[in-house]
Amino acid sequence: MRKYAALVIFVALCGLKIPVAFAQDTTLTIRAIEGLKYDVPRFVVRPGTRINLTLDNYDDMSHNLVVTLPGGRLRVVNTAIGLGADAAKLNYVPRTPDVVAHTAIVEPGKSEKISFRLDQEGIYTYVCTYPGHGFVMYGAIYVTRKPATVPALEKDPNVSANRRDDLAGHVGHQPNHPYELKYPAIYRTFMPDSGPASIAVGLTPTQAYCWDAGACRLRYAWTGGFVDLTDHWDGNGKKPSHVIGDVYFRDRGGFPIRFGTADRLPEVHFKGYQLFNRYPEFRYLVNGIEVREIIKPLPTGRGLVRYFSLGPVAGPVYFVCKSGDGVKYRPSVGKIQDGVVRLPVGTKKFTITMIAE
Repeated sequence: MRKYAALVIFVALCGLKIPVAFAQDTTLTIRAIEGLKYDVPRFVVRPGTRINLTLDNYDDMSHNLVVTLPGGRLRVVNTAIGLGADAAKLNYVPRTPDVVAHTAIVEPGKSEKISFRLDQEGIYTYVCTYPGHGFVMYGAIYVTRKPATVPALEKDPNVSANRRDDLAGHVGHQPNHPYELKYPAIYRTFMPDSGPASIAVGLTPTQAYCWDAGACRLRYAWTGGFVDLTDHWDGNGKKPSHVIGDVYFRDRGGFPIRFGTADRLPEVHFKGYQLFNRYPEFRYLVNGIEVREIIKPLPTGRGLVRYFSLGPVAGPVYFVCKSGDGVKYRPSVGKIQDGVVRLPVGTKKFTITMIAE
């Protein structure tokens, strides 16, 4: 019965007509592979199936696998970011009812087995909650009696985009990038003076910035090169990467976008990012209001242009740009007064140009 169940899953993964096994015991191996991916993007089982799953780490970075209840992935990922000093001891897995089962952190070349049962129909998720991974490294478990309702893989919204169409620009985790990078280029990695869920973006061979996904903000920017990952990989992903070049901007004013009042720090939640012409557009919520941000280099000289799009806003909007950050600010709308830009009511899009001093 186990062999038949495993065959059923294999057929489902290949995108063929999906049968459903009557077996209540299924064995499956999922590999963590290069580029923040699981080799198995999704699988289908009947309600009541016990799943014996092995996570086999083929990558050169540590990973785990956490099974979450339907709709629980982002809650688990965001809670994991806030674990703080206890994160490693907890294998980056928060204690929450959204977690069905999980492995420990699996080092490169190692594997771990878990067993769990899914009784209720629904679309469950398996996700890596290692810092910065969970926004792109996940797959879906369809627990259903009607496999014909499962969408085609390339149209499945429950599967990570990098498994649907292998989005261009994700360079994955290549040690020391021993090849010619295409820019803009992205690494999800530990960065100095930033949260554990950091994203290093190389805009050009000489301009780059660090984005803190946990805090939903630009941390700093530099010129002269990109990042050196040597220590990061030598430490099995536990040590930060190094900035190559000189940091000319470092945010010292706190989270910049404020709604209602300029004096109160908002509540923020990261929602992921998409690529447009290889530039990441970061999506996050600020007090429940959606914000989209794309960062591009100045055409000449050192600096950045930040493009913002806002969801519906009822009250005033402010952008905090305190002095001492290392740049001069130029807003596309509004004026700077006492280190704060008050945007005109109804503003939906604006840019902030940052020129190195």
